[in-house]
Amino acid sequence: MEVFKSGTRPTKPASSNYFTGTVWQDPIIEAPEPARVHAIKVTFEPHARTAWHTHPLGQILYVLSGTGLIGRRDETPKIISAGDTVWIPPHEEHWHGATATNSMCHLAIQESSEGSVAHWMEHVSDEDYKFPDITAEKVYGALFS
Repeated sequence: MEVFKSGTRPTKPASSNYFTGTVWQDPIIEAPEPARVHAIKVTFEPHARTAWHTHPLGQILYVLSGTGLIGRRDETPKIISAGDTVWIPPHEEHWHGATATNSMCHLAIQESSEGSVAHWMEHVSDEDYKFPDITAEKVYGALFS
């Protein structure tokens, strides 16, 4: 058993190779083999987002705070908010991040396959990210419709 004490692993800026905008990462766990689980807390400032990517064994996102977006190829992004859980199946091309006006923080959980937890692709274009301004009314409608 190993206990990782709070504050012993520093927050790191996310790589601009895989993210657009200001994104912070806090490691939760990278379990040693034979376990495969990896978990990280990711905080996106407004406008920030991942690049397009997939996961060999899928991914779970649990939104801790804020309001964000998750998008799939050729679809309008969906609003996600604190308390939402998202399951992304293996090999599904997607991206996630904050809205243009709000930050968002989520816990990302995925398993590694052959040493990889993600396959990264191109950055999400402004056109793919483009989304009508998120207003309180739209968030309320997404939460309670």
